Amino acid sequence: MVQTLDEDGTVDPWRRRARRTRRQMPLWQELPLLLVVAFCLAVLIRTFLLQAFFIPSGSMEDTLLIGDRVLVNKVVYDVRDPVRGEVVVFRGTDRWAPQVDEQPEPGFAGKLTRTVGDLVGVSRPGEKDFIKRVIGLPGDRIKCCDSQGRVTVNGTPLDEPYVLRDSPLDLPPNPGECRSRRFDEVVVPPGQIFVMGDHREVSQDARCQGPVPIDNVVGRAFMVVWPSSRWNALSVPSTFDDVAGPTAASSGAPPVRPTPQGGVLLLLPLVAVLRGSRAFRTVPSSPAT
Repeated sequence: MVQTLDEDGTVDPWRRRARRTRRQMPLWQELPLLLVVAFCLAVLIRTFLLQAFFIPSGSMEDTLLIGDRVLVNKVVYDVRDPVRGEVVVFRGTDRWAPQVDEQPEPGFAGKLTRTVGDLVGVSRPGEKDFIKRVIGLPGDRIKCCDSQGRVTVNGTPLDEPYVLRDSPLDLPPNPGECRSRRFDEVVVPPGQIFVMGDHREVSQDARCQGPVPIDNVVGRAFMVVWPSSRWNALSVPSTFDDVAGPTAASSGAPPVRPTPQGGVLLLLPLVAVLRGSRAFRTVPSSPAT
């Protein structure tokens, strides 16, 4: 046994008593303290850093499949705006149809459970939460289609390898439904983004529900963490490399590319913890029709 000695070589009785007191703390006292600390950490992480989301529908297939869990970086857009090609979680505007039927829990216990679940990020989704890919930025001109049936941004056609099932070309455009691939040119308003799902046949997105304010963006989905067989980073494709900015279309300025997220490495320990947990929040991508 190692003892703590004072400068004169004697045993410090105060430190010895403190050590004995810590050893004698019963489990029933330590456990509530550990739970409180864990809860506070979960709230801080969920509020300021990252949050896990569950994908329940197929509008982002095959990038995101039904049942996938993704991690969302909630701080990246505090230092910069979204970039074309990124997958983002956002709150839809009043034009976006609700995707989740809200059923309030009866009684005090149900309300308390929902409140606690929302604090740590494991509650049911809000009816206006969506996940899509950024196609256009403020000032961009977006339309479909060119002679090959492709979406164009500022006159540049997009080759989109992540779109495996596109909407049919023979359906006429419908302002209230996104089944048709074709839509008239849209100029993205200031402070907003134009988003679309990767599974264009079923995705209800900005084609028919309008652009989304950047202020409504919750964060960037940057990694699939569950199931383990699909653990992968959601990187930005090279699709938009040749797209000029709205003010650079005639000046030949180079396209804007996102800066690498060095914070991802710092989050890897948290990813390992979250991969072993089933406590994930659900975010609708769009109804599978």
